[in-house]
Amino acid sequence: MIGITTKLFAALAALSLAAAPSGAAAAQSLEGRWANPKRNVIVKVTRCGNAYCGKVSWASPKKRAKGTAPGELVLTDLKPAGQGLYKGRAVEPRRNISGSATVRQLTPNVLVVKGCAAAGMLCKEQRWTRVTS
Repeated sequence: MIGITTKLFAALAALSLAAAPSGAAAAQSLEGRWANPKRNVIVKVTRCGNAYCGKVSWASPKKRAKGTAPGELVLTDLKPAGQGLYKGRAVEPRRNISGSATVRQLTPNVLVVKGCAAAGMLCKEQRWTRVTS
């Protein structure tokens, strides 16, 4: 159970984001392609109706072998929550597990990504960097 829980939180952290500066410029900068710290997954964040969502746009061969595939929706319903924070849901499609997600943009090229499961009792956080090429 601990191994699955650790993997879940690592996956949620890799799939969730923690918030952006307030204002129209910040909202636009949230969109784009973002790499996790190991640069083995890239998520493309776009507008989805009145919120933002993120889909895997690239995964390393090792991540693909573990079930992370391009096209999978991993962030949903990210909406502004004030003071540059976006809140929504993170999904781990391989295990069909979801949890809360927050996104905070520290700089134009750095997002803090946080995912929580088990009613917010277990959380993991990562810094994602913008992919420019």
